[in-house]
Amino acid sequence: MKKIAFACAALGMTAACVMPPKDVTQQDLEQFDAAVASIGCDLVGESDYLPVELQTGLTREKLLEVASYKVSTDEAVSLENGGVRLVTGVCTPKEV
Repeated sequence: MKKIAFACAALGMTAACVMPPKDVTQQDLEQFDAAVASIGCDLVGESDYLPVELQTGLTREKLLEVASYKVSTDEAVSLENGGVRLVTGVCTPKEV
């Protein structure tokens, strides 16, 4: 683990080396993506969080941590209203 952190620091690749939240698996991250996509790609209010909690089995706190992680890895963007928008997979913005 220390070798990875050192290598990332040495290369200046901060975003590429961000670790997922503690106790969140790759499967949890995939379920998060699918659940957020199923509600229209934005995670903003109660009407968004509740179905994502039910679909993923993650707590609200973990959803907030995953959303923050996704923003830090450029897989999501912060919205002006305090929410996040997933920008990968089926949520990838369309070119105009």
